[in-house]
Formats: sequence, C-alpha cells, structure tokens
Amino acid sequence: MRETFLAQKENKNILMKKTILRLCINSGEYSIAGLSKELNASVPTVTKLITELMDDGFMVDLGKHGTSGGRRPSIYGLNPSAGYFVGLDIRHSHVGLAVTDFKGNLVSFQDNHPFVFEHSEESVRKIGRSVKTYFEVNGLEWEKVLGMGISITGRVNPTTGESFSYNFPEGMTISSILSEDLDLPVTVENDSRAMTYGEYLSGVVKKEKNVLFVNISWGLGMGIIMDGRLYYGKSGFSGEIGHVPLLNNDTICRCGKRGCLETGASGSALHRMVLEELRNGRASSLSARFKNGEKITINDIYKAIHEEDVLAIEIVEEVGDTLGRGIAGLINIFNPELVVIGGKMAVAGDYLMLPVRSAVKKYAQNFVGKDTSIKFSKLGREAAPIGACMLSRSKLLGVL
Repeated sequence: MRETFLAQKENKNILMKKTILRLCINSGEYSIAGLSKELNASVPTVTKLITELMDDGFMVDLGKHGTSGGRRPSIYGLNPSAGYFVGLDIRHSHVGLAVTDFKGNLVSFQDNHPFVFEHSEESVRKIGRSVKTYFEVNGLEWEKVLGMGISITGRVNPTTGESFSYNFPEGMTISSILSEDLDLPVTVENDSRAMTYGEYLSGVVKKEKNVLFVNISWGLGMGIIMDGRLYYGKSGFSGEIGHVPLLNNDTICRCGKRGCLETGASGSALHRMVLEELRNGRASSLSARFKNGEKITINDIYKAIHEEDVLAIEIVEEVGDTLGRGIAGLINIFNPELVVIGGKMAVAGDYLMLPVRSAVKKYAQNFVGKDTSIKFSKLGREAAPIGACMLSRSKLLGVL
C-alpha cells in the first residue's frame, strides 16, 4: 500500500484531515472559510491542513468561485487521481469487479470476471492474484490502490470481517487473507448493504437521507440508510427482510423455517412457482423444453418474461404483489423517503414494479405511504462492486 497519512497513527491533525475529506465526499467542494466553520477551527489551521492534503495529492485547488460582488474565494475538492479503490462482488461462478478513483468515479468495470469461488484459503488467494492480473491487463497502476472492498452473500460481520457463509481456520477471514497478500486494508460487507451504499453515493439516490434498498435476486435482502448512514444493528445482521414470517404457506425457506417472505417474493420463489405450473400442464414458451426434461433456469424465466410469456408474467406479477405487501410493512415501520428495488429480478421491469406499487398503495398507511417514492436501482449489476469500493473508502477515512 502506498504510504500516506491514512496509514499513520491517528492524532488531532489526522482526524481533522479525514473530516475534511469526508465533508468533500458528502458535499463536493468547500472554501477554506466553509471548512473552518464546519470544523470549528481557525482559518490558518484549515489552510495548513488543506496545503498538506494538496501536497499529499488528496485535494486540488478548483479555482475561484462565487459572484462578481466582492473577493471570490478559492474552492477545494477531492483529487480523483489520489488513488484507486477496488470493489469485488463475489459469486460462486464469477466476480463482479469495479475500480473507482478517489472521488468515486467509475474507472473500470467487469460484470462477469471469470472465477470459480471455492471454500478454501487458496481460492481466496487466487482472487487477489486475479485482481492484480486484471490491473496489469487493463493498464492500471496497482501501486495506486488504497483499499479493497468485498461484497458477498449471506450474513457478514463487517467489524470482524467474518462471513458466516464461508468459514476458515480460527483467526482467518476473507479480509485478513487478502489484506496480508495484497498489503491493503480490505473490508467485507453483505451484498445487499454494499448495493445500498453504492446506490446511495453513486446511483438513484439524490438528497434522500432515509432509504431502503430491497435486493430481490435468488433470495431477498435489504440495506438500510438512516439519517444518511448505513444501519447495521448490533452485529451487522440487520436487513433480513426475506426471513420475516409474513406468509401463510408451508413452503420451507432455506433458513429452515416456514412462511418467510422470501418463499413468495424472490427469484427462487419465481423459479419454484413457474416450475410448479409447468408440472401442472400450464402452457408456456418453456413447456416443450420442460417436457423434454431440459433444465429450466431462472435466466430462462427472465428471458421468457421479456418475450411476453403469459405464464412467466403472471407469476412475476404475483411475486410483485407479495413483495409490495412486504414493502408496505417496511414503509409503515421506517417511513422512508425512498425505496429502491434492485437485484437480478429487477430485469422484470414494470411487470414487477406495477404490482409492487399497487400493493403498497393498498396496504401502506396513506399518511405514511405518501412520503415514499419507489424506484428501480440505477446502477444495476454495478451496484454491489461500486458499493464495495465506496465502503472501502469510507472505512479508510473513518466515515463508517
């Protein structure tokens, strides 16, 4: 890792520098007078800190801004060239990989970086080597990387770096293995929360500070932004909307319980319900393949939806209605400004969104529901790896 003040032992000056960088992340640009007010520090002190940050390459002078009346102040902001952050969204058969600059701009992205993740220490080390190869092939300077963020499915303790889906020998985690190999600070986060943070800083979220992100993929998860900050809960396990016992059915959830919302509102629910109808003889563009014993995947169903297959559309609308009921409950509880729907099933578009909005209108309290807008993710498949980049930067600067 490149030696900077970020790796040094914290003192008052370092904390103030991190605060300046954090303010610029949140608000973009500042004058020295504006920073002096925010920090409650003297103009000479702030001037000295800004000068040091510029000397280290973290900030740049953006010139003089303001009206023609009176002396125009110099404005300062983040230097995009200060360094890179790497974000990985680890799946079983591939890795989504993003590289952002220090300001948060996307520099490079690969959706399906080929990699088969296995439950082993060597597999984790291979990920690190694969990322360095990616940098080499794409002409990016590895020496400029300041940190790495990992997005992974399942429960994650972001403080300890433990993923409860992938266990290693005592004292070892995905983050500790990669941090040792790459000589970088490495953070690990649940995929839904990474997607939430990516959307919050770089996606569809504008000025909203209370946001729910619903990740409807094979499973159903959620990330929460409260008062502009990620909400974790005591051990980082918040957001398990998929396992709220909302449904009166006998379907066993992957958590081992019955009636979980995920059993009626997820990609796995869509897949199960379509196959059940095909077994019952319902007509579909998928019928011939099903009768021939071919495997019908969730991607086949998504394709059928876009080809206006009546059965697939009917089932996705049922899933949307069930999801809308769950979101209505969340709106009643959290009173958010915005609910963002993302994840792989968002490709269903209005076939999913229209029944969601209809159910929310029906089941959310009117005086609460009118405060909330519902939108699809802007970042799509980029959300998790970009969010992992943003989380790496924020944790390096002590924002989270």
